[in-house]
Amino acid sequence: MPEIEGLTLLGQSATDYPRAYSPQLLERFANRYPQNAYEVELDCPEFTCLCPITGQPDFARIVIRYSPQGWLVESKSLKLYLYSFRNQGSFSEDGINRIARDLFDLLQPRWLEVCGDFLPRGGIAIKPKVRLSGESA
Repeated sequence: MPEIEGLTLLGQSATDYPRAYSPQLLERFANRYPQNAYEVELDCPEFTCLCPITGQPDFARIVIRYSPQGWLVESKSLKLYLYSFRNQGSFSEDGINRIARDLFDLLQPRWLEVCGDFLPRGGIAIKPKVRLSGESA
């Protein structure tokens, strides 16, 4: 299947989890239906990163939505990429913007939206949302 050429993570018997932020982990494969305007939603309920000031963990659900053109993100590579934030010091807004930019640059979709629903710390829940399209990128 030509659309899966170049995928290196899917199907591996052992998984090497990253210790640092690594956008190079992201992999893509060809969209078999680029003529169709459809939406993909990826729900990632186990995102973690660290507060860059206190070093305490932050937990979030990340929802990624996009309308693909030529490429789709491979889900195992996305899982490992998101895991790479685990030991990364990052404010929630910065992390969500970084995820959106990395995915937009990789996939070149019609549009892409990344929403973070961070659990409350200090009594405040933070819910950053980024939307990128050809005009805003």
